[in-house]
Amino acid sequence: MFIVIRRLRLPPISVGRFQNQVWTPPLHALFSTHIVADKPILVRDFVHSALYHPLHGYFSQRPRSVGVLHSSIKFNQLEGRKAYMRYLDNIYKQNDISWFTPVEIFKPWYAHAIAEAIMRTANFSVPLKIYEIGGGSGTCAKGILDYIMLNAPPKVYNSMTYTSVEISPSLAEVQRETVGEVRSHIPKFRVECRDAADRRGWGDVERQPCWVIMLEVLDNLPHDLVYSENQVSPWMEVWVERQHGRETLGELYKPLQDPLITRCVEIMDMDEPKTTRSIAVPTLKGIWSKVYPKPRRCWLPTGCLVRESLNLPQVLCTNKFFAFTCFSWQKLLEVLHEVLPKMSLIASDFSYLPDVKVPGERAPLVSTKKDGSSSDYENYMDAKGDADIFFPTDFWLLERIDHYCSGWLKLKGDHTSKKGKKRRTITLDTSAFMEEFGLPTKTRTKDGYNPLLDDFKNTKFYLSVPTHNIK
Repeated sequence: MFIVIRRLRLPPISVGRFQNQVWTPPLHALFSTHIVADKPILVRDFVHSALYHPLHGYFSQRPRSVGVLHSSIKFNQLEGRKAYMRYLDNIYKQNDISWFTPVEIFKPWYAHAIAEAIMRTANFSVPLKIYEIGGGSGTCAKGILDYIMLNAPPKVYNSMTYTSVEISPSLAEVQRETVGEVRSHIPKFRVECRDAADRRGWGDVERQPCWVIMLEVLDNLPHDLVYSENQVSPWMEVWVERQHGRETLGELYKPLQDPLITRCVEIMDMDEPKTTRSIAVPTLKGIWSKVYPKPRRCWLPTGCLVRESLNLPQVLCTNKFFAFTCFSWQKLLEVLHEVLPKMSLIASDFSYLPDVKVPGERAPLVSTKKDGSSSDYENYMDAKGDADIFFPTDFWLLERIDHYCSGWLKLKGDHTSKKGKKRRTITLDTSAFMEEFGLPTKTRTKDGYNPLLDDFKNTKFYLSVPTHNIK
């Protein structure tokens, strides 16, 4: 038996059967209807507002949603799984926060494994450069710097730089304090408080090889939603609108017209029939869809400029916290490939989420915590600043977007002469990654139970490195 990890620590609610239908849910929050106002907005804008609105967003209301452990857990002193769960439960009660990241629970060993993966493939003929997107409390940065200081040749550590790109000023300060615990790390580490998906913040293109680390970054990136009436009907983009004369929200369906949604659909090849299929297949499918129509819903990792897309008052757009780019996988990877063309990437996230009640492929878990217990919403529009909205990562889709943003994967009809470089990619279960690059014995309890290997069955690592092969 294994535990499937989800972000909130308390037991999940059981799931009923999904219902494919158009919703007009009850929603009494002034926040949600105020954000939507009188004009419809795309789902990605609604999700972004529910998470990041400066006054009512989930993260702005919960600055301590992610915890920091003051000392490492001594797994070898715990008897087994029950002792570990009791220990973890006590930590959560003492800290009164929503969740701890894996790099925090398993420090320093989690970060050490990432450092080992970098050292095995890094080109040490040039100074080592590492960028971390969303560095949290700085635990990963400190662990990697510690490991390289102790295990790499002195010239590697002495010449390396580690840059954290962090949008939160308060977390940026925490990172400086964490890394600054080791004096020799200070000149090698810096925090740039900005949005990683904003091209303007990167400056000139970095032509030298470098590494980019993204841990639990992808799951909170806003997504769009597309809808189809049946198995053969074309996809339509979903907008959120206020119901006329009521303080409730509903969905509005429009033909595909948003460029990011259209591009993502093309990358996924969602609308193109495979050439190897028989002509009879779509015919039978069309007949079947008329007899047994089945609506389809699919969540897409897209992104947009918040100020240009949201119908917000000017005063909100000028807020320091809110006036930044709402980024997605596609937006973020496009910028990273442009400014860091020789980057190697390590990303880790949830490959699937348990007990998801929101319908649709790649649907998010919308979870809230009240009076010490968690509950999940069945509708994403019920989120009104009190709920975390996080998505599973489709690593197959991540790989395609990675290849597309590097220029290697061309969409149908793209006749540009720009050539991209093929990338070597691999997706590993967390247990496989840790067994290959880490020290699993350090996170094993007395009876052989290992939470890092045994519990994180729904998390994966994605590694992507450049090659010299040009298309």
